[in-house]
Amino acid sequence: MPCWVFTHRELPVVPDANVSFVSGDIRAVYDQMKAAAEGRNLWVVGGGELAGQFADLGLLDEIILTVAPVTLGAGAPLLPRRLTAAQLTLTNCSHDGTFASFTYTLA
Repeated sequence: MPCWVFTHRELPVVPDANVSFVSGDIRAVYDQMKAAAEGRNLWVVGGGELAGQFADLGLLDEIILTVAPVTLGAGAPLLPRRLTAAQLTLTNCSHDGTFASFTYTLA
């Protein structure tokens, strides 16, 4: 299964793995990802900034958020874009021991 890693760093190539390291505009990479998926779902794993870039272009239709308890003195927003409650519909929630997962569809 092909994999694209969005990064700003130089990373070592993984032998015998179908991994592409990319940076910059996600639109061109998205088209490659969609073609490789052959109609299946694309799974984007990363921080809120990466998810926000896909959302900005209307390329994100669902967010599955997994929460693990961590105590922070201060923090950054989960999704640094303006994804408001009006845009999100909670469609599922579950837990597995320590972790809670929430699935939202985007309007």
